[in-house]
Amino acid sequence: MTLAGCEGHGRVEQVVPAVPVRPQGGGRRRYGDRNVLAEILFVAASGCTWRQTPEAVGPSWSTVYRRFAEWNQARVWAKLHRLVLDELGSQGELDWSRCAIDSVNMRALKGGNLTGPNPVDRGKKGSKIHLLTDRSGLPLSIGISAANTHDSLGLEPLVRGIPPIRSRRGPRRRRPAKLHADKGYDYDHLRRWLRSRRIVPRIARKGVDSSARLGRHCWTVERTVSWLGGIRRLHRRYERKAEHFLAFAGIAATLFCYGRLTRGRPAR
Repeated sequence: MTLAGCEGHGRVEQVVPAVPVRPQGGGRRRYGDRNVLAEILFVAASGCTWRQTPEAVGPSWSTVYRRFAEWNQARVWAKLHRLVLDELGSQGELDWSRCAIDSVNMRALKGGNLTGPNPVDRGKKGSKIHLLTDRSGLPLSIGISAANTHDSLGLEPLVRGIPPIRSRRGPRRRRPAKLHADKGYDYDHLRRWLRSRRIVPRIARKGVDSSARLGRHCWTVERTVSWLGGIRRLHRRYERKAEHFLAFAGIAATLFCYGRLTRGRPAR
């Protein structure tokens, strides 16, 4: 079942803005949120353009795009991600014993804000998705930047971006016990900053730690990054607006968490 199904739609209704009241007898019928959500998920999964959304039995592509933009402005996708994380946390499905952080570059075909020359793609314009996951690979925090942004600059915003999530017992939690990262984050000021927040840094040291040792703990976030790349709308960045690209990344993270909640594995 996807988020557009009955059970998932109930969660969406909790976070979408209230339907505006229209004068009686005027205007066309407003398409239901479930139909629009199904079309947005179709765009995310298939990677098609907005104009290619099927309109035979559903809303027009302009309606779908307009609702997507409205919901994005209302932070619906971030709220939905947090709602699913709350349910996972209340069931004890989140493992805070150690988290991991990583990033992946995407080519930006149309440019836009938060893009830059990609050092691993012959300097072509691109963006970078930054991701922080729990021990099992569930996305807790996600962000984007230009492709030429150093990985280390994403650590503090991602850690701060972890929302207060419900626990099975006790207060809400937003701080892991340990944070694992590769050699791209090998800076003393990041270690000091993590310790100041009572997080034990487990950052590989250049010329000291081997990749094999690092992989024992970071493979989970690498697996999640690989799965997010399977959401075809994230295979390339088509959005000129950075907030729209971040929205699709948030949708993908929510689907991953929702799949764990409903079936014990990422949603497809």
